[in-house]
Amino acid sequence: MEILRIMLTVIFILDCGLLVVFVLMQEGKSAGLGAISGSSDTYWGKNKGRSREANLVKLTKILAILFIVLAAVLNISRL
Repeated sequence: MEILRIMLTVIFILDCGLLVVFVLMQEGKSAGLGAISGSSDTYWGKNKGRSREANLVKLTKILAILFIVLAAVLNISRL
């Protein structure tokens, strides 16, 4: 049982690190500096940015759910 707890703790720590990285990789809701130079006005730039941003949002949601589940499981297993 202790090996399972150690494995879950390692997965939890990796999840925490990845969650931080993915949140920091996401762009803010404002237009940002790309709008000043006009580089984001092209059709390709907008769609490419959306798909990358959509993937980051999806991965962030998955990692956040995994974070909550692992935190609950690790807390319950302590009792």
